[in-house]
Amino acid sequence: MPDQVDEFNAYRERMNEKLLESNSRLIKRMFNLDTNAYAPGALDVKTKELLGLVASTVLRCDDCVRYHLQTLYKHGATQQEVMETLGIATLVGGTITIPHLRRAVEFWETLENKG
Repeated sequence: MPDQVDEFNAYRERMNEKLLESNSRLIKRMFNLDTNAYAPGALDVKTKELLGLVASTVLRCDDCVRYHLQTLYKHGATQQEVMETLGIATLVGGTITIPHLRRAVEFWETLENKG
């Protein structure tokens, strides 16, 4: 039985392919912009992903939160770094972000358990 990480990745990959197959220049450019925005620059990738995690949590985008958590895990972020970042997101976003924090912690735990 697939876990939530596998399900998320399979869905994301399948739907991204469909979106890109539409041949929409605007969609392709947005994907490209997103990819390039998180490339190393004055800020390293992990820092940019931590910033993305805050913004995604404040905007209450669970898919975005999962994506940033997964990328952070791959880049060696620690649980302490993630929790501190989610704390900032809660401060900025308010109590309405708490349900998203719960799902974020659950997803992070799944990533750690998959190891």
